Amino acid sequence: MTHEEYEPAMAFHGHKCPAMPLGLRAAQAAMKTLGVERAQDKELYLISETGKGHAAGCFLDGLMFATGCTYGKSNIEKLYYNKMAFTLIDVEAGRSVRVRLKDEFFGNMLHSPFVVQRREGVAPQDVPAAVADPLVGKVLGMPEETFLEIGPVEPHEFAGGSACFDTDLCVRCGERVFVDKLTRGDAGLVCIPCRG
Repeated sequence: MTHEEYEPAMAFHGHKCPAMPLGLRAAQAAMKTLGVERAQDKELYLISETGKGHAAGCFLDGLMFATGCTYGKSNIEKLYYNKMAFTLIDVEAGRSVRVRLKDEFFGNMLHSPFVVQRREGVAPQDVPAAVADPLVGKVLGMPEETFLEIGPVEPHEFAGGSACFDTDLCVRCGERVFVDKLTRGDAGLVCIPCRG
C-alpha cells in the first residue's frame, strides 16, 4: 500500500494511528481474495466483530473506507465481539471471506509505543509523529501474511432487505417515519420510540 492510498483514509479517520491502516489493509486483502471492487451501493456487506474500544473503532474506519460498506448504505453491521475480525460478503456472487489479525500480532500491537502513550491518556492526535509515523509506515509496508489470517472463500446466502420509500406519521409523536418501522397500535401507527 502506498502513502497516496493511505492519505485519504487518514483524512477520513481524523488522526494518525496504526489501527486504521491495519483495517484498511485487512479490507483490501479481503476484497482481493473475493475479487471485488469497493461497493458503490450494496454489492458488498461487512460484518464487523469489533467492539467499542479505541483500536477497534480505528480498525473499523479502515474497513469502511476501503470496502465502501457504511452505516449510511446499511451494508454493514457490528457484532461487538471485541475481536479484530470481520467477514466481507460479495452479495451478488453469494460468497464471503473472514479476515482477522493474527493472535500474536494482535497481542504484540497492544505493547507498541503508540498504545503505551494511549494508555497514559494521550489523545491519538497528540501522540508525537516520532512515535506514530514509524508504526504507520511499518503497517503500510509489511506483508499481509505477517499480520492477517485470511480464511477460505465460503458460500454465503445473503437475504438483504429492500429499500422502503413510503412514510406515515406516528400517532403519538407526530413525526414522519418510514412505514417499515411503524407498528399498528390501538390508536394507529406508532414509531419505535413511542412504542416503548
